Amino acid sequence: MKHRIEILDKGHDLSAFACGVPELGTYLRTQAGQDAGRFAAAPYVLREQGQTRVIGYYTLSTLSINLVELPQTLAARLPRYPIIPAVLIGRLALDRRFHGQGLGEHLLLDALHGCARQAHVVAAAAVVVEAMHDKAALFYRQYGFTPFPDSSRRLFISMQTIIKLFPKPKK
Repeated sequence: MKHRIEILDKGHDLSAFACGVPELGTYLRTQAGQDAGRFAAAPYVLREQGQTRVIGYYTLSTLSINLVELPQTLAARLPRYPIIPAVLIGRLALDRRFHGQGLGEHLLLDALHGCARQAHVVAAAAVVVEAMHDKAALFYRQYGFTPFPDSSRRLFISMQTIIKLFPKPKK
């Protein structure tokens, strides 16, 4: 079946979403719409073509990072501002009935591709995630995310790396 990722709206059925982490399901059902309305986060949902039931989601928002928090190898390539802009993937979850089908990867790559498309509109030096547990951190590491020096569960990937993943088509 084909899947679609789109911005969350009132027409999506959130009632059956269960990813195995109660906080992530509760957030989707009770807070994600409010965060969208207040421009605190942009929730994107995954659904099967022709269905309204949400089977996965992620959120994007802006974030500021203190330059000294980054590894020196990345910090050396950035402007010497004390604080640099970034994008936060605040939450990413997939309904447990759909685990093992590559849809978590699909959600992550969609989020990164969206960040790459907007990099010249709203600048961000990196994308950051804060993994809830070690298994989630490992998932992100498989896609090139690097832990911050002070936390194995707070990870980043540079925008330069993301843009290389999604080259613009030649004209």
